[in-house]
Amino acid sequence: MIMSGGWRVGVDVGGTFTDVFAVNRARRDTRVAKVPSRSDDRVAGLLAALRAVDLAWPDVDDLIHGTTLVTNAIVEDDLAEVALVSTRGFSDTLAIGRQNRRHLYRLDLPPKAAPQVPAERRFEVRERIDHEGQVLEPMDPRTVDEALRRIEESGAAAVAVSLLHSYANPAHEEALGGRLRERFPFVALSSRVSPEAREYERTATTALSAGLMPLAASYLDRIEAARPADSRLHLFHSAGGMASPEALRELPLGLAASGPAAGVAAAGRIARDLDVEHAISFDMGGTTTDVCLIFGGEAQISSDRTLGGRPLRQPMVAVESIGAGGGSIARLDHGALVVGPESAGADPGPACYARGGSRPTVSDANLVLGYMAPDRIIGGDIRVDPAAARTAVAPLASAMGMSVEAAALGVIRVANSTMLRALRRVTVERGVDGRQCTLLAFGGAGPMHAVDLARAFSIAKVVVPAHSSVFSALGCVSAWMSYAQQRTLRMAVDEWDAQRLERAREDLRSRLAAPLAVAGCGEGEMAVEEVAAIRYRGQSYAIEIPDAALDDPARLTRDFLDRHRALYGFATGEPWELVSIRLRVSAPPTSGELRPAPVESAGSPSAGTPSSPVESGGSLPARTLPCTFEAGATAATPRYDRAALVPGRALAGPAIVEDAWSTVVVPPGATLVPDEAGHLHIATGTGT
Repeated sequence: MIMSGGWRVGVDVGGTFTDVFAVNRARRDTRVAKVPSRSDDRVAGLLAALRAVDLAWPDVDDLIHGTTLVTNAIVEDDLAEVALVSTRGFSDTLAIGRQNRRHLYRLDLPPKAAPQVPAERRFEVRERIDHEGQVLEPMDPRTVDEALRRIEESGAAAVAVSLLHSYANPAHEEALGGRLRERFPFVALSSRVSPEAREYERTATTALSAGLMPLAASYLDRIEAARPADSRLHLFHSAGGMASPEALRELPLGLAASGPAAGVAAAGRIARDLDVEHAISFDMGGTTTDVCLIFGGEAQISSDRTLGGRPLRQPMVAVESIGAGGGSIARLDHGALVVGPESAGADPGPACYARGGSRPTVSDANLVLGYMAPDRIIGGDIRVDPAAARTAVAPLASAMGMSVEAAALGVIRVANSTMLRALRRVTVERGVDGRQCTLLAFGGAGPMHAVDLARAFSIAKVVVPAHSSVFSALGCVSAWMSYAQQRTLRMAVDEWDAQRLERAREDLRSRLAAPLAVAGCGEGEMAVEEVAAIRYRGQSYAIEIPDAALDDPARLTRDFLDRHRALYGFATGEPWELVSIRLRVSAPPTSGELRPAPVESAGSPSAGTPSSPVESGGSLPARTLPCTFEAGATAATPRYDRAALVPGRALAGPAIVEDAWSTVVVPPGATLVPDEAGHLHIATGTGT
């Protein structure tokens, strides 16, 4: 059903800019914009983003929103005070943690982060359930009453409950949760947040979730109050889909890294459309760079992550985030050039934005080198200042004894080397040959660095997708509704219990499908994806088998052995066990699946395919300006309007391609060919 407004809008709030992508299918109208983020008032920033595309919220039928709210709160340790309730004898789980040190060779630094919940707010109840879910000791009501009294006295704003082996039988946690909710508004149960083994990670994840509940509820209350009654609101979550505010009130950790996950979701769709089997998404914004491995059009999912030095045990898009973006500050540290993770952010921003920033950043270096146009306007009202950029980089250049251009080139090289390490982590460290991947570059700064980064990694091809500067907002607007969760089973292959497995699958399916049904999705519209985590008996960690044949143990054995060989080069006939299963239930939005129209290109019809050679008679440059490239030489470089490129007509580097919000750098030796959909295919001139 299409309501009166007819607009579907995606809004991604980043650390520096807020991107908005609006589509009206009935009018065949697409609008995009980029505005400075409002960290002081996020709801006002959201409304400003709508105004930037000439819309008011009553015009919007569906608004899908990505936010850094939860990520920032975790990284900055801005969490509510939490009380933890655990099984008697296990209240120190958070304090004990794991044996690994945060800084292996720095004995002067703390070996691990302080426990999120201090000893005075950790409480115990008498009860015991074993790893198979059998009740060994019923819950003692007197210890429950005592814990409730002490929690009230502690002044905690939220309560986390993590009882031993509650993933196998949540009955005690559910009963205790019912008692707690009579007195406390924010209660997180580990059997709902992370129903898995690994006591420390499950407890830490539940405590984080509880600490975020007041913040998330306050934000969702404000945004719901501003929402018109006939407009639907969803938020993008970290597993790669959108969820309702109601679902995220109970599970706010789903909002961690929601913006990067939206970009990865859009990258997966582009990879499917272009039939790219192996891809790496490369999202470089103003504050961070996020990379993720994509296989067969699907982003890799991980259940073991860390954020702000704390473990997260829940399904999340496997994004590797680093503190390197356009606003990352460059400095000398004991004579060595360092870039990031400190950022100029949105306020004051890089020096070249002329809003009070004075320290050199990656954006300043890009402007000094000529990649960004000297008369550029960003975000609708930010005009770049080349003189301010040179003034910011000059002290750095003087300290290093080189020209301003050479110092700027050094800043770019150091930033690229940092991002190169992130590429290695998502490929080489996972047994993947990154040289065989295509780099999908987006974000405000990604296309400026993509070719140099790809060359350093021996990647032969870069694709800059249409709408690349607002790609995470595009990921929001084209998202499906989905919910995912993982559950521990620990089922040995020689003790296979098909009935127990089916009960667990059905319980997960019904729990994950419930919010979709509330949103109006019929059972026939829902897609179910299952992943099995399997290991040899006695191993600590499991490997994941996608599209797992859970009804066929023999086939599951073959798939596990094949995957083990692919990852480690060998497989044995030893017995294995199914450690856990992960389900994702998804459905297209009730307003229908949306595929935004491609960017229109001016000029004649296509004269070739994206792999065609350089042709004469192609697009004409808007102007020619000097740029300094990797070799250090300055070259007269033609600059092209992206909307005026002719599909199939190739551009040989050096060249610059610009749209309203981003810049694509094609250095010497590279070749760019646009396609009919507005995607830019760049042959880097290197790779295998």
